[in-house]
Parts: sequence; structure tokens; C-alpha cells
Amino acid sequence: MSQRFLVVRLSSIGDIVHTLPAVAALGQACPEAEIHWAVEKRYAVLVEGNPYVHRVLKFDTLGWRRSLGSRATLEEMVRSVLEMRRQEYHTAIDFQGLIKTGFLARLSRAHRRLGLEKKWLREPLAAIFYTDRVGAVRRRHAIEESLALAEHLGAPRVEPAQWQFPLPRTTDGDRMVTERLQSLGARDFIVINPGGGWISKRWAPENYADLIRRLEPELPWHFLLTGSPAEEPVIQEIIRRAGTPRTSYFAATLVELIALERRARLFVGGDTGPLHLAAAVGTPIVAIYGPTDPARNGPFAPDDIALSNLGPIRHTRRARNPSYLPGIGVESVHAAVRERLTRLHE
Repeated sequence: MSQRFLVVRLSSIGDIVHTLPAVAALGQACPEAEIHWAVEKRYAVLVEGNPYVHRVLKFDTLGWRRSLGSRATLEEMVRSVLEMRRQEYHTAIDFQGLIKTGFLARLSRAHRRLGLEKKWLREPLAAIFYTDRVGAVRRRHAIEESLALAEHLGAPRVEPAQWQFPLPRTTDGDRMVTERLQSLGARDFIVINPGGGWISKRWAPENYADLIRRLEPELPWHFLLTGSPAEEPVIQEIIRRAGTPRTSYFAATLVELIALERRARLFVGGDTGPLHLAAAVGTPIVAIYGPTDPARNGPFAPDDIALSNLGPIRHTRRARNPSYLPGIGVESVHAAVRERLTRLHE
């Protein structure tokens, strides 16, 4: 039997995107091996069809958490784990660094289990489940940390210009985006994503509205705001405040969002999944960062611009009274947009 790897990276969008180059490097280094990927079912579309992934194992730990006491949930959990354990993995690689993902790697019965050393783990206790702990010295970006695990298994070091992001692309997704852009009359457009996993990562809605008002007389393009249904009220508030008919909410599935971002002239937003998808498909970016470090989690193209309030102002996910990301003015983002667009023509 050929060697079989289990990749454990359950979530979220950005973290999955940051793992793709490492999985591609491993697949190229071990072409005879099988690679299986354990992922949250809501994000499975991001790895289905990946040329380096032979099987996708879908888990619903986020859903299970809401109904742990139900019999149906327990039965589904057991079925998912048993399916994984039947695969006879040689090596499990925990790219996520959580206790639950380390434990999942242990449940796989893989003889060898890799993860980063404690100082690079989000939850250091996860290291107790690993047989191999890998250092990530001088690895600044999260993608480079993941690549360190692939290199430990024999993959060569890959420079940023060679990073691969085999994200899904479908005929239906492209067609749907084309039809909706035509209905809006939006040939050229900027994607703006005002959301974020927690409020301290989000720039204030009034700032986005002010930015659009400043850009409208300078650019003949449309401004398409993206986000989840839960974020639509904030998006509609931005549209109302901006007061321009060239600003619209563009609701989209993940596949449609990727198709949209492939066509965008620019992406503006904070540290969230849509930004990382935009970076992966090569969309020019102006990023607005707060409590997270853009050097580790931000866009990686040399011409992209990441503004950050790191330094004297720090807001965290667990802040007692969280507020929108402070310390970055509309003037700064406006200037960054103009600079990033100028770089497109240099």
C-alpha cells in the first residue's frame, strides 16, 4: 500500500487557504502517496477537487458543539471518527495546532503525528498528541509555518512565487457571477469586505462609507460589498451612508466569491477569509489590520499594502468591551488605495 497522509485543518477559511501551499508541496514531493484532508463540512468546498487531495473527510465539530447531548450528534461523531480510523494512515499532520485537532490526529491511529513545537501552537497542550514536533524558526508568515511541516516530511522549500493555491472554480459559479455583474452594469469594480470574525478586527462601517464617498468621484467603477447573511445589516448601513448608486451588496457562496475576486480590480478589507482568498487568487489588496499581525497573516504579494494599528493600540478577541478597530484613519486607507492602484501600472 502506498503511503497515506492525513491532513488535519478543520477551519477556518483563511487558515485553510494558508495550508494549501504546504499540501501542494507535500503532494509534489510524494506523488505516489495518498493525501486525505479532515475539514469542517461547511468549508469542504475549498479542498474538494484539489489535485493533491485524494479524499476529503468532513467533520462538523462546530455544529456538534451546539447539541453535544443529542443521540443523533453522538452517532454522527462516532461515524465520522470510525470512517477516519478505517483509512490506516502512516502520518497525520496537524496544521491547526488545537487540542481538538491534535486529539483528532491521535484518534486517526496514525503511527506518526506531526505538529509545530509548543511556542508556535495556538493551544500548546496540543503538542502532547504529536510524535514529531517541528520548529518554525525564521518563518514569519503562517504559510511558511505550514510549509515547515511539509519540509519535515521531505518536501523542498518553496519560495512565495511558487506557492500553489488550487482553489475551486466551476462553470456554474463563473456564470452566476457574470450574470449578476451584468445586471448591475459592473464591468470594473472594487470588492470591499467589512466583516471579520470578531469586532476588534473590523473597521467601522462609517469609515467604509466615507472611503467610498471619497473614491466615487475618482473612479468610474462599482463598489461591491461582500459578507455573510449575518453581516448584511452592517453592509446595508454602509451602502446607505455611502449614498452612491454604484455601491451594492453582492451575496455569494464561497465558490462565487472566489470567482468574483478573480475579476476584481482591488480588494479592501480586514483580516478575514475573503481577504485570504483574494490574496490566493492574486487580487490586488489594501488590507486593514488591528490586533493580528499582517506580517504573519496578511497578504504576501510585494505590491499589496497592509495598514496596521499594531503598537500602542491593541485590541483582542477577548476584550471586555470590544470596539471597532481604531487607529487607522480614512485618509490613510484612501491614500493606500490610490497607491496600490498606481502600482498596477508601474
